[in-house]
Amino acid sequence: MRKMMVLAAGLLTAGAWASAFAAQETYKATLNGASEVPPVQSSATGAATVNVDTASKKVSWSVTYTGLTAAAAHIHCGAAAGANAGVAVPLTVGPSPIAGTGTMTDAQLADLQAGKCYVNIHTAANKGGEIRGQLAK
Repeated sequence: MRKMMVLAAGLLTAGAWASAFAAQETYKATLNGASEVPPVQSSATGAATVNVDTASKKVSWSVTYTGLTAAAAHIHCGAAAGANAGVAVPLTVGPSPIAGTGTMTDAQLADLQAGKCYVNIHTAANKGGEIRGQLAK
């Protein structure tokens, strides 16, 4: 009987670890002016990594960039490449790299998983965004 209880406890623990691990997803993007809508002539470049825990809807990010002074940065959701969408998660700007945490709604998480979220960085010269990259798994 004791062996059965130990085995059951072990299986439950393994199941909890598996579901916790499965809830982590990573999305990446390469940022450039050509991906902005409309495209922007810019020599600036960047990269974004967004990690999401699908169970808690918590996101963390690291965004690096060169060749610009960031005035604002965001994760936008609700648009495929070639279209614009509203801000889903504002990113606190500063010197590269930009890192932080936040949360997403169910709808934003669904957009992220469907490839309909992007990261862009805005500058004083390009208020609509200077560099952008679509997030993909």
